[in-house]
Amino acid sequence: MSRADLLVVEDDEDIGHQLVDALRTQGYRVSLASTARQALDRVAAEGRMDLILLDLGLPDLDGTALCRQLRSAVPDAVIVVLTARTEEIDVVLGLDAGADDYLTKPFRLLELLARIRAHLRRGTSTPQPPGPIDIGRLSVDPATRRAFVDGSEVPLRPKEFDLLAVLAQSAGLALSRDRLMSEVWDAHWFGSTKTLDMHISALRRKLAAAGLPGDIIATLRGHGYRLESGAGPRGG
Repeated sequence: MSRADLLVVEDDEDIGHQLVDALRTQGYRVSLASTARQALDRVAAEGRMDLILLDLGLPDLDGTALCRQLRSAVPDAVIVVLTARTEEIDVVLGLDAGADDYLTKPFRLLELLARIRAHLRRGTSTPQPPGPIDIGRLSVDPATRRAFVDGSEVPLRPKEFDLLAVLAQSAGLALSRDRLMSEVWDAHWFGSTKTLDMHISALRRKLAAAGLPGDIIATLRGHGYRLESGAGPRGG
């Protein structure tokens, strides 16, 4: 069984203790925080964390603001947002704040456990990255995990970069949703692939802000996505 370190940030006492008990039965080391302050103190005391389950509805600080602070404090941790907010904008804000994934309440415990296993498996995979990939004005460097448009870096969250790298490695080709989920998240992903759409949306916004065309990542209805191989002409 895994000995990964998990932090549950949940202000509902019953839900928090249920999650902690369920996760401990899976062999995880689990801490519980019911406020943002407790979460930050726990992370500071531990110095590291493998995965954080973060409820957005906290009494002392908005969950998206806490997410940004946690991402800064433990940049390598996986952050999974748990939220009763079902509006797409709320999910987008959570991902933009640094979350890697999200589940809307109520959720099935089986799905949550499967997601956690998937994220932790991906964290232990360290394949040798290829060299930089240049596609028109876009350059993606898997070795340094940095992306550039016209030489200026595009600030990307970990999963956003992973997604762009997979698309860039097959620029011009149609990639199915299943393949993207398998390569970026996990081959044994359980549940909705809506998180893929949210990350694509965030990635498009950031590439557009850097000056690339808004349709640089094409949606292929009923199949998946394609990164257009032109990536826009270079300016003179």
